[in-house]
Amino acid sequence: MRLMKGKSRIFFLLFLLASIAKQASAAQHVVGGSQGWDEYVDLNSWASDQTFKVGDQLVFKYSSGLHSIVELGSETAYKNCDLGTALDSKNTGNDVVKLNKVGTRYFACGTLGHCDQGMKMKITTVAGNAPSTPASASTSAASTFQAFASFRLPTALLSTCLLYYLF
Repeated sequence: MRLMKGKSRIFFLLFLLASIAKQASAAQHVVGGSQGWDEYVDLNSWASDQTFKVGDQLVFKYSSGLHSIVELGSETAYKNCDLGTALDSKNTGNDVVKLNKVGTRYFACGTLGHCDQGMKMKITTVAGNAPSTPASASTSAASTFQAFASFRLPTALLSTCLLYYLF
């Protein structure tokens, strides 16, 4: 019986560590790097230097009221800046988009004329186990720490788990 209890503790601890490690491996990509979501940033060039994986997040930082985020549903809508067929739109100035599946997604600024001036980008999300590109400013250790810090495991639960394991 004691051996069974010890094995269950080890299994539980391994499960807890695996859950934390999986969450910590997700990256937050600040769109446009330090300049953010702005019409003066070459957004497609920025995006081409990134590897976007399932589980990652895009963080759009911009001046609320000046810009917005519109997700477009097709390459045609993207090329033509057809904002009338938007799948989603955001306008808080600090918007997060979760990358939850493999494929190409299209984003544009919803402010009149900005998309036509080039304020748009397309990204391709790959499977979470795909090889990474070298770390850039948006996927640096600080971003990894932010992703880890955003993992919300209540302190009481963590304390209880550790006490259970230790005693």
